[in-house]
Amino acid sequence: MKKIFIAGATGSMGKQVVKLVTKRDDCQLVGVMSPSAIDSNDFNSKIARFTNLKDIDLDADIWIDFTVPQTVFENTKFALKHQMRPIIGTSGLSTKQTQQLQQIAQENKIGGIIAPNFGLSAVLLMKFAQEAAKYFPQAEVIEMHHADKLDAPSATAITTAQLIAASRKKPTSPLTDQQSTARGANYDGIPVHSVRLPGYVAHEQVLFGGPGEALTIRQDSFNRSSFMQGVQVALDQVMNLNKLIVGLEKLL
Repeated sequence: MKKIFIAGATGSMGKQVVKLVTKRDDCQLVGVMSPSAIDSNDFNSKIARFTNLKDIDLDADIWIDFTVPQTVFENTKFALKHQMRPIIGTSGLSTKQTQQLQQIAQENKIGGIIAPNFGLSAVLLMKFAQEAAKYFPQAEVIEMHHADKLDAPSATAITTAQLIAASRKKPTSPLTDQQSTARGANYDGIPVHSVRLPGYVAHEQVLFGGPGEALTIRQDSFNRSSFMQGVQVALDQVMNLNKLIVGLEKLL
């Protein structure tokens, strides 16, 4: 039986993860953390509740994190140092922070996963975009999320741009040399545009252009339950990981 701790358990994604974990026969929810965990009626008395990191005192096998960018680094570091295998769905970690966490995981001889996106359609979009970039080096990324998403661009959009850049046969500059915020943030020569509006959940499209033709790859996540397929994949495999990996595609 895998003992599970969920950080951000009362948030929109956290609630979906709680439902998933409690339905699985091989998992036991032993603890949760969120600012409103103590007052929540969503958990039975057997589940330990915490409102901040410093008060946590329990054993768990897996730490699942859907919190906010400001806390995810310290949360993941805590999990690794306390032998909890992290499944991190919170975006906002910098490359330097991710590398530090991978070093901590190596020192503590424990594995886990940081996933920019747990949606299988988003993972496939990144894979298809990486392949298309070999033939269409000029590309732009547009990502659209709900109004409450704090980071922009999203980690998925940044990862997509990085994968496209890595697949190009040679570095390619944007089609215009003029610096304009209207062209989006620039990641490895690829403009990335962010939209934050009510009514959206998580959506991304990659636009490729070539002489006389264009290619558009798009994915849409219409509800948060769609991400649970990826979380299930991580739950099935995380106990077998011997290092902290980045990207759900490494488990598919």
